[in-house]
Amino acid sequence: MKLPEATNFIEQIINEELEAGKFESIGNKIQVRFPPEPNGYLHIGHVKAMCINFGVKEKYGGKINLRMDDTNPAKEDYEYVNSIVDAVKWLGFEYDRLVFASDYYERLYEIAEKYILDGNAYVCDLSAAEITATRGTLTEAGVPSPYRNRTAEENLRLFREMKAGIYPDGAKVLRAKIDMASPNLNMRDPVIYRIAHVPHYRTGDKWCIYPMYDFAHPVSDALEGITHSLCSLEFENHRPIYNWFVEKAGFNAPVPRQIEFARLNITNMLMSKRYLKKLVDEGFVRGWDDPRMPTIAGLRNRGVPPEALKKFCSDVGVAKAYSVVNQAQLDSCIRDSLNVSAERAMAVLNPVKLTITNFKGEETLEFDRNPMQEGSGVREVKFSGTVYIDRDDFSLDPPPKYKRLYKGGTVRLKSAYIVRCDDVKLGADGVVEEILCTYFPETRSGSDKPSEIKAKGVIQWVDAKYGKDVEFRQYEPLLTDEQYPEQDYAERLNKDSESVFFGKAEPYLSECVDGKPFQLMRTGYYKKSSENRLTLSEIVSLKDNFNK
Repeated sequence: MKLPEATNFIEQIINEELEAGKFESIGNKIQVRFPPEPNGYLHIGHVKAMCINFGVKEKYGGKINLRMDDTNPAKEDYEYVNSIVDAVKWLGFEYDRLVFASDYYERLYEIAEKYILDGNAYVCDLSAAEITATRGTLTEAGVPSPYRNRTAEENLRLFREMKAGIYPDGAKVLRAKIDMASPNLNMRDPVIYRIAHVPHYRTGDKWCIYPMYDFAHPVSDALEGITHSLCSLEFENHRPIYNWFVEKAGFNAPVPRQIEFARLNITNMLMSKRYLKKLVDEGFVRGWDDPRMPTIAGLRNRGVPPEALKKFCSDVGVAKAYSVVNQAQLDSCIRDSLNVSAERAMAVLNPVKLTITNFKGEETLEFDRNPMQEGSGVREVKFSGTVYIDRDDFSLDPPPKYKRLYKGGTVRLKSAYIVRCDDVKLGADGVVEEILCTYFPETRSGSDKPSEIKAKGVIQWVDAKYGKDVEFRQYEPLLTDEQYPEQDYAERLNKDSESVFFGKAEPYLSECVDGKPFQLMRTGYYKKSSENRLTLSEIVSLKDNFNK
């Protein structure tokens, strides 16, 4: 069979296995899965895992399951399930089946009994603290449990009593019987089942014992016929126990193969569902979809295009070694995508009035919707001679080579006219209140007649008569700096991660649908929304700090 060209080490492994005939018995069909736990909203790190798994499915014409690894009922809920499904679909990925680890509770229980009957599992009465204390260290072997040599009959009776709800939480656990002297601590008789009298969001009160992730995950893979379990690097030390559980369950070949890749780490970005949930619960952010959050819901709410996230993950690539990616690279991908798709518009964050003293009446001007898209056309913009410009576009004491407006200088108002500043009105505090200008009629944008008057700079403006009041929101990373190993994330939280300004915007913005992205000249890319007022929220700045 002709194999696709491998572009990373995972695909190289799959090609080698296909060439060796490992999957001939199943028609050379590759099957993978994306298995998040529904205990929080997915974040950008999960996008990389999705790109890898769904990419393998597409490249090899295989199948993929979206599986909820829901074995911890105290932290899981349908809210998270729905958010995961929504995130996967928003990113444009299509899965073949939606399944749940809880679908397999009966089979998992049967396999656990098989372990007991085969002498590979036992019921242990040690507490969680005692199990931890007797597990040993990297240099010292663990101490075997005093309950390790119970007979299969006694273990089976006790395990069934655990299932029947006879014992309280923590009274007993079912442990795998492997090797308390193994150099891999994960192999030192890990817990398979624990007692938890907690209702499950899907199964209710049917179960009071629940399988542990290290057991349920590989066995669920095998039950589904998964060929490759693609996971992040922190599970590398769990691979021997993954293989052990599958082998002792007695599954026929081919059995799943776990392959690890480096997880996505981004500077100044908190990527842990546990910590992100803490930010939500403590009210530091307004929810999982707060635009400052690195969750997929937050990035979507911020206005980040899904194709930008996938392009970013593609650029980062698939590697085995740990690395940290600069957030500027992500911003660059977002900016590149929006530069093509976003309409242009005018708005000023810090407005100051500019009056053209020799202009009478009003005109209708044409403004390019998007110069990056052929055929995007123009829209009409009203111009009445009194406008607002941004204070940053004017200087009383301009530095050398200043290309914006100053007294005696000229500048072009975007899609309008060249104006010259003749005078300035100052307030009692010395702050500029009004800029008085002369305009040159022959310099109208789009005019067929060239003008001898030139301006080095072009600035945006909003007409004073027709402009709308707008709330601007700008964002900084939730973390103030890059991570230090001994530093708690709470010490790095940026309390000024959101800034709010009030300015002016052209009326077209208030007429557009919510969620529409715009490029505001020399300001950045913003998403329009209507809450209590017209709001423009920053998606990404115009400044590109990523060295391509």
